[in-house]
Amino acid sequence: MSNQLRVGVLTISDTASVDAVSDTSGPSLCRLLEAESRYTVQTTAIVPDDFKAIQKTVTAWCDDLDLHLVLTTGGTGFGVRDCTPETPGITHLIFAKSVQITPFAALSRAVSGIRGQTLILTFPGSPKAVKENFEAVSKMLPHAIDLIRGGTGKKVHEKMQGGPRPSGQAGATENESTTQGQGHVSRRLRKSPYPLIPMDKAMATVMDQITPLPSVKQPVNEALIGAILDEDIVAAEAIPGYRASILDGYAVIDTDGPGEYPVTAVSIASASEGSAAKLLPGQIARITTGGAVPEGATAVVMVEDTQLIKSSEDGTREEIVKILAKVRSGEAIREIGSDVQVGQTVLRKGQIVSAVGGEIGVMASIGVRNVLVRQRPVVGFLSTGNEVVNHDNGQPLKMGQIRDSNRPTLIAATNAAGFESIDLGIAPDSPEDLEAAVRKGFEKCDIVVTTGGVSMGEMDLLKPLLEQRLGATIHFGRIMMKPGKPTTFATVPNPRGGQPRLMFGLPGNPVSATVTFHLFVLPALRKLAGYENYMWPSIQAEIAQDVRLDERPEYQRAIVTIAADGRITAQSTDKNQTSSRMVTMLGANSLMVLPGRTTERAQVAAGEKIECLLIGKLV
Repeated sequence: MSNQLRVGVLTISDTASVDAVSDTSGPSLCRLLEAESRYTVQTTAIVPDDFKAIQKTVTAWCDDLDLHLVLTTGGTGFGVRDCTPETPGITHLIFAKSVQITPFAALSRAVSGIRGQTLILTFPGSPKAVKENFEAVSKMLPHAIDLIRGGTGKKVHEKMQGGPRPSGQAGATENESTTQGQGHVSRRLRKSPYPLIPMDKAMATVMDQITPLPSVKQPVNEALIGAILDEDIVAAEAIPGYRASILDGYAVIDTDGPGEYPVTAVSIASASEGSAAKLLPGQIARITTGGAVPEGATAVVMVEDTQLIKSSEDGTREEIVKILAKVRSGEAIREIGSDVQVGQTVLRKGQIVSAVGGEIGVMASIGVRNVLVRQRPVVGFLSTGNEVVNHDNGQPLKMGQIRDSNRPTLIAATNAAGFESIDLGIAPDSPEDLEAAVRKGFEKCDIVVTTGGVSMGEMDLLKPLLEQRLGATIHFGRIMMKPGKPTTFATVPNPRGGQPRLMFGLPGNPVSATVTFHLFVLPALRKLAGYENYMWPSIQAEIAQDVRLDERPEYQRAIVTIAADGRITAQSTDKNQTSSRMVTMLGANSLMVLPGRTTERAQVAAGEKIECLLIGKLV
């Protein structure tokens, strides 16, 4: 056998077959191979997740190129029906090594087999899983290929073992030892494989993965509240569009001055096809607020500065009225365009349509019917766990059951922030059920947020699901923070192409879920929606009581108040800030940002200034 083993790397992905740039696992596998001198990558390819396409490529590589090794990554796995005999030992080795890392490896559908003199292995679709699987079998591959090609494997075996084994020596290789007892709870990981990263790095990682969504046209109505304008709004109509009276009274010619005058016309605020009759010197016209000022009139006198002198015999009309006050030209008249002129830019691109109503009011007043805004993301919420039941379940709780407070809390907060939410329900602790629920969520949502299943328990299945079944990239799985240490963020390929979907795996404890939602999910929603200032505003406040510091930076729930003298104070909502105690969120309008404990500083003393992130209204 040649010193170098010729290898083909095949990426199986519908997305990557259209956009090769999205392929990360194939290049990752090539780098792993090229890092070892015994392998040379002779050919690579990307095919869609289609059995015939996969089979055609693999068959050609085995029969025509006579490769030593074919490695596939991604897809759903394929049965090597014409590759005989199978190699269950290798398959089991990959499985065992993967299960040692994650119990979700059972869903990876690893397959290994032989066609002619070529060994074929299938790996999952994420770079992390590819690395783990390759490292599990890398040392024994030369030995296996040597045997397939008719060798005894003796030289390779001796090289792997560091020299000839003395007669009668017993033992197992490192890889062999990992195959025993895998998948049992007693063999689960005792240390997370995900590095503990600082909060600022986690936040930067999330924001680096977000590109604002494209723009859409929407009608001008209350549904616009919270949207970001993506165009300047220029007035096509003047406000007012006619000379309008500011008050109830009489339109006059200011040079006439005080005196008695006949009432020759009436102008009431209403639609009219024509213009009011022209007012001549020595005449006045009764007018209401908003009524059109007659041509020739130069001012309006309020009704309080007049006196009725004569009315019609039936009392229905004023005939002569005395003007008591001297007025100036233009008094109490809104001239055409005095509020908004034609061509005036009344709103700028990037402005938020606020709940106060001003933006909608201005657009409505100048006749804007539809406006270009940044599309707002849709977020789905999924709770996980066999123990979780709907909060409105009328049945008494069984031993071990808990009511789901996470979905109602996070959905309410999302809607209040002006974003659309979808309730994805509760997924039990089953890989199949969890996968189905997450996939269903991504059919409708730009972001899927799960609560629970991200820690180190035997039923914490989310992270392996993301890597093994969804082809996701997990950007982080632990953060140096309290609460919320196991918070997970991943990007998931979009099957329809375009921007990847975002996935947040939040802890199951209610306070941890709520705090991390405010810290990560809402800013992510704002950036997706085109907000320039998407982070929470912060304020410096005096802490009202001594607080002992934790080894991790902590986000304590607090109430920030402003006293009459302008003093800003932050008071913890409760001394016991355990992450399971949802009562610590009661009344909270801020998160106190407490630094991690050091040998020099073990507490924050009452009266010290501390940063507070404002997540609610000041009181």
